[in-house]
Amino acid sequence: MDKFLNYFDNRHRAEILKKPSESDGPVITISRLTGCDARQVAALLVDDLNHKTGTGKWKWVDKDIIYAIAKELNTETQRVENFYKGIELSNMSEMIMAFSGGFVSDLRVKKAIRDVVMSMCKEGHIVLVGRGGVSIAHDIVDSLHIRLTAPFYWRIENVMKKKEMSLEAAEEYVVDTDEKRFNLIHAFLDKKPLNIDYLFDATLNRSSFTIPQLADIICSMYEKKIGSRKAEQHKADLII
Repeated sequence: MDKFLNYFDNRHRAEILKKPSESDGPVITISRLTGCDARQVAALLVDDLNHKTGTGKWKWVDKDIIYAIAKELNTETQRVENFYKGIELSNMSEMIMAFSGGFVSDLRVKKAIRDVVMSMCKEGHIVLVGRGGVSIAHDIVDSLHIRLTAPFYWRIENVMKKKEMSLEAAEEYVVDTDEKRFNLIHAFLDKKPLNIDYLFDATLNRSSFTIPQLADIICSMYEKKIGSRKAEQHKADLII
């Protein structure tokens, strides 16, 4: 937790953001369609990575970002949550917040999110669940970007069970949340493509694998992508 709080110290974050790009990472982002159990996968993945490296360096991050950014901007957590959900303030709400001295624009929220997420990704050993991470961290070389998907009604059943929802409520929740997550990924991209598949190194079907299996597969992918690149770089350094 101490390491996490460091990202909200402006001096510490500024130092990280100034680091040369070749030293960025490693980072793993997990994007997901609603109902694919990404948090549980991330938690097991971090355990696997720490076990294999014999360290406690790896952490996973999700909603903690919202609370810390709200504190940094001196605003309510709901303001940051609304940005993530794509909820725009009404003109009246903006006026009330402006007169009360509590107005925080979408641009300020977006910049705070981008700076915090990028500093985490640059320092590395982070598994980032959602939060637009695949867009923000896409140019980091030592990165792996995973998307979890599953058939629509498999996800509906999972949501109904986990959230104790009716079929109709679960359908509405899944469709709405999927759209918001897609829009969030778009929000941090310079270009707005209709298809975002190119952002991901791999797409995995949650309905085909258990949570432990997914964590193991992603861990193996990380070792192959990042580990092989580092090995090639080491060989090049020896030749030089």
